[in-house]
Amino acid sequence: MNCYETLFVVKPTLTQEEIIEQISKVENILTKEGAELAGTNNMGMRKLAYPVEKHARGYYTVLFYKAEGTIIDELERNLKISEDVIKFLSVKYSKNKELAQFDKLVAAANKSATPAPEAAPAPEAVATEATSTEA
Repeated sequence: MNCYETLFVVKPTLTQEEIIEQISKVENILTKEGAELAGTNNMGMRKLAYPVEKHARGYYTVLFYKAEGTIIDELERNLKISEDVIKFLSVKYSKNKELAQFDKLVAAANKSATPAPEAAPAPEAVATEATSTEA
């Protein structure tokens, strides 16, 4: 089995439930095809480098998994036909240094393991935390 990373960006106009649904669809495709999901990194809403389909922002998600190479075709076919996915990129890790980096990225993704989109903490909570650490 090879190690892969797939980054995909969904439209910023989706609700939190729709974003979670899109992420789970992609994860389900991988598991259905026999991939071993190693980690997920929900990077959140970010500014795009350039407008894509008239969107300046998008919700980024990175999936780390181990699979056979034939799975990539099916995964990318599904990402292409999805109207909610505006960009995607798959990367294969094959060299020893790349595999070591893959393991570090998976560990970091599993360590942070933030669930899919959540509301940001209230400003009062952030201010309270900041003042309590200063005292």
